[in-house]
Amino acid sequence: MATLTYVYADRTVVLGPLAVKKEPFAYDLCAEHAEHLTPPRGWEVIRLAPEWEAAQPSDEDLAALADSIRERARRAVHDVPPAPLPSARRGHLRVVPGGAA
Repeated sequence: MATLTYVYADRTVVLGPLAVKKEPFAYDLCAEHAEHLTPPRGWEVIRLAPEWEAAQPSDEDLAALADSIRERARRAVHDVPPAPLPSARRGHLRVVPGGAA
């Protein structure tokens, strides 16, 4: 429901709308934790959105999810190690082509 960001240099905690992308020192919170946030002693809290509204899914969310799945599938195809050759050694045993006993 909200994104919490620490600004260490200013000893400030900023609580605002959900961030669109991942940022260092930023954490997404549910509504309950956003409303009951207690900052470190001596720190100031800046609340940019006093009332939290549930984010509605958008066409961009669906497109981003589809792109992520396609990218993962593409990487999975390229990450498959090649099959070992039939005469490759394995420990002290060797596979002999042709089924010789």
